Amino acid sequence: MEMLLERARAAACFGGLRARAARPLGGVALALGLACPVSAAGNVAHAPSEAQAHIEVVVQGLESPWSMAFLPGNEGVLITERPGRLRVWRDGQLSAPLKGVPAVYARGQGGLLDVALAPDFPSSRSVYLAYAEQGPNGAAGTAVGRGVLSERLDALDSFNVIFRQAPKLSSGQHFGARLVFDREGNLFITLGENNQRPTAQELNKHQGKLVRLKADGGIPEDNPFVNRQDASPEIWSYGHRNPQGAALNPWTEQLWVHEHGPKGGDEINLPQAGRNYGWPLATHGRNYSGFAIPEAQGEWVQGTEAPHYVWLKSPAISGLAFYDHERFPQWRQSAFVGALKDRQLIRLTLEGDRIVAEERLLTDLNARLRDVRVGPDGFVYVLTDSNNGALLRVSPAH
Repeated sequence: MEMLLERARAAACFGGLRARAARPLGGVALALGLACPVSAAGNVAHAPSEAQAHIEVVVQGLESPWSMAFLPGNEGVLITERPGRLRVWRDGQLSAPLKGVPAVYARGQGGLLDVALAPDFPSSRSVYLAYAEQGPNGAAGTAVGRGVLSERLDALDSFNVIFRQAPKLSSGQHFGARLVFDREGNLFITLGENNQRPTAQELNKHQGKLVRLKADGGIPEDNPFVNRQDASPEIWSYGHRNPQGAALNPWTEQLWVHEHGPKGGDEINLPQAGRNYGWPLATHGRNYSGFAIPEAQGEWVQGTEAPHYVWLKSPAISGLAFYDHERFPQWRQSAFVGALKDRQLIRLTLEGDRIVAEERLLTDLNARLRDVRVGPDGFVYVLTDSNNGALLRVSPAH
């Protein structure tokens, strides 16, 4: 089987093999193996690149770091550690854990996850955290809250929860939990399906959903399901598995969300209001056992949206950042994606929202990459996912 896959990759990269699926996928792009890229039209864009980049270690000794947020005015970088610590790296120093951080469910994939600054942070100093929270029945779900970062950078004051995933169904898997503010100040939250596949299609549950809230946790009046009695009004889109990357494309202002497939089928979606993105009815992947997903009806199912981009062999993607800085012109109009299993940094070349090429960086690093962000200085920053994790600064090799 592996030999057949290798032949398929070689044919796709060097023989111009067209991507094939259960039906014509329109704008979807498919990537084979080590993500030999194909364009939105289905043709090979170029062979995989082994180009390397320059890496600097900024800080070491982080325990399972998950996310980061750059503070304005050179105040430093907030970094979450999954066991439940929020720290600040500033002027070459890593702070002690900040006070006021909520208790977290730090089992399996759970813990302290994403961190985001409020759009009005310079005046409000509000910081949002996404984390796994245990319920009375012992199961867990994703929660989001906000607090005020102290001027001394040593505490989150007045922390309060603004959203709780309901019901709580996770025993330690699939929390999702990326946070993105749109241009109107609304907050998008990605939510995994807690490894309870059918719930992603159930509109009265938050599992496997993208939800959209006001900054204070209220529900926007134009959310797609606000007038339906059988649906949670927070929901923006559904049919997601475990989305661990989300960001706004600065050129199109379109929200991008990417999610883990099972064994195969990691995908990027451009979620629209009220749309169904398929899981578990539609998927390019299979169970880790090699057997088909029980609920799956094909790679695409009537009434669902085809993914914008698919990796048929999962890199295990986490973290997403768009590059629009003048420091490295060769990286402009790119999106960066971390890879946990493939242990690489993936650079996608874009034309608007269309992916036209793919490049693999940091191929010799041999580290799981959990998050990726673009700093105010124009460098790309990545967090490595391990018990001795690091914050790395990345720039082009030449």
